[in-house]
Amino acid sequence: MSTISFQNDILPLKNELFRLALRITQNRADAEDVVQDTMLRIWKRRDEWAQIDSIEAFCLTICRNLALDHLRRMSNNEDSLSPDASTFSSSSTPEAIAISRDRLQLVRTLIDQLPEKQRSCIQLRDIEGKSYHDIATILDISEQQVKVNIFRARQTIKQQFQKIQ
Repeated sequence: MSTISFQNDILPLKNELFRLALRITQNRADAEDVVQDTMLRIWKRRDEWAQIDSIEAFCLTICRNLALDHLRRMSNNEDSLSPDASTFSSSSTPEAIAISRDRLQLVRTLIDQLPEKQRSCIQLRDIEGKSYHDIATILDISEQQVKVNIFRARQTIKQQFQKIQ
């Protein structure tokens, strides 16, 4: 394994860690705190870096665990995410943007209502673009369990979306 540099290998993961923490905590300030704690934990374990196969999976696992710990401490605070304005094209009409925003918010709300394992799998696969293998490593479950969780999450979201629309 090559030498791992905090600046070159770990700091670039900051945004990815933030998105994962945000998806779990559903609160920007809490997600920022989780990422900061994650970076500190990773730094404190720098002596172990040489033995780690995937530093990205290592970092995401720590972040996920800290976010879940934070959620438990905060008794599942239910703040929702707001749609990101950068999602929409500048050539879209205001009506199309409003409809897209509403749909995006609905899907995010439906994702937020999923069980934690399904929510994490959807976040890592559909939003972060991780492979099944990486997700299994991060969540410490089998690849088959990842596929089942993603399938069930997508089915639930689809059914709930159709009921509402």
